[in-house]
Amino acid sequence: MAEARSRGVSSVKRGLFIAAGTTCLAIGGLGVFLPILPTTPFLLVSAAFYYKGSERMHHWLLENRWFGNYIKNYKNGKGISIKGKIVTLISLWITISFSALVLVNVLAIQLILFAIATAVSLHIAALPTFRKKR
Repeated sequence: MAEARSRGVSSVKRGLFIAAGTTCLAIGGLGVFLPILPTTPFLLVSAAFYYKGSERMHHWLLENRWFGNYIKNYKNGKGISIKGKIVTLISLWITISFSALVLVNVLAIQLILFAIATAVSLHIAALPTFRKKR
């Protein structure tokens, strides 16, 4: 509890942050094996939730042998892999297009969704591309 109090987070919020972080971690973990799911964005969101909910879980994630490097490479400005960029952009545009064109009938909301997708795409494209050293 001292951990949560030090950040001014109630135990309910702490639990929600940990649950959300774990959910994002599971999706990111699946992304390692399933090419349609982007790994790095989900791991970054997981790290953010763990940061708010549990210092121990945040530290564990950053030091994890399977996931830690994804986050460290992003945090250190090394970027994300070309595969990560491609899968992220494809997933983003499929999801946004489906939402905007099938689920939403309000033109203003459709335009906002496409503007968000464009901004996120530009951000992803501007990130450095991480290449493993051989």
